[in-house]
Amino acid sequence: MPRLTPIPPADLTPEQRPLYDDMKKGIETNFKGFTAIREDGALIGPWTAWLTEPKFGEASWHLVRALADKPALPRNVREIAILVTGAHFKSAYELYAHVLVGEMRGLSDEKISTIVAGQRPVDLTREEAVAYDFTSALVNGGTLPELTYRTALQIFGPHGAAELSYLVGLYALVSITLNTFDIPVPEV
Repeated sequence: MPRLTPIPPADLTPEQRPLYDDMKKGIETNFKGFTAIREDGALIGPWTAWLTEPKFGEASWHLVRALADKPALPRNVREIAILVTGAHFKSAYELYAHVLVGEMRGLSDEKISTIVAGQRPVDLTREEAVAYDFTSALVNGGTLPELTYRTALQIFGPHGAAELSYLVGLYALVSITLNTFDIPVPEV
């Protein structure tokens, strides 16, 4: 039995409706290439959990929007960080979605499959390697090593390094949310 059930638009509460409308608009604009909205209009993936608990969902969604709005990091770098995070947490829906997005962003199947297997690809660009090492260090716990931090500052600048940190934190939250509620990969 599922832990959470996607909520069709007709069943939304007055508290859920504005969040649903905002998330649906954002999904249609920024989250393409994977299934996040069912045919009946219900949101799936982390959005199911966020609608179920709109107090937490709204706060989570604001962070998603902030990180999606004019990102400083290149798209391939962002996807490396997201895939490393999803692979660390073994988050099925996260990996499903971002394998597809990673392909759209030009990451090779070999790079993606190596990351999903929990390993560091040998053919990362300099920027991708910094994102991989930065993310891997953070998701494995402890303080980010000084050399990794300084390298990220050098490659991405202070704003880009901060964005990378928040991106890893967001996708750790997303992955943990998906795993808590055992949110499945959609049937295709």
